[in-house]
Amino acid sequence: MIATFGFNATLTARPGMGDRLVDLLLTGLNEGSPGADEHCVVYLVSRSASDPDVIHVTEGWTSEEDHHRIFAGEAAQAIVAQIGGLLARESEYTDYVPVCGKAAF
Repeated sequence: MIATFGFNATLTARPGMGDRLVDLLLTGLNEGSPGADEHCVVYLVSRSASDPDVIHVTEGWTSEEDHHRIFAGEAAQAIVAQIGGLLARESEYTDYVPVCGKAAF
């Protein structure tokens, strides 16, 4: 599948909570979670090299509609509800249209 919609999110955890935020975001890859859905073709969690409480999430989806549909579901909403308590401030989002690339882990 090809990604036609994506975004980057920058999340800043409360001081010392970066590890917990990363762990929570990585549950998004568990079976039944948004990142494990067939319509999610990129789900990358990274952290800032200079500040361990700044986390970046990159997602690529087959369509914007698929993204919204999956994130309206129970599994995604459960993760989103937990994220709020870990954040020091509102997250920043940048949407984009993927062109091409590569990721291997």
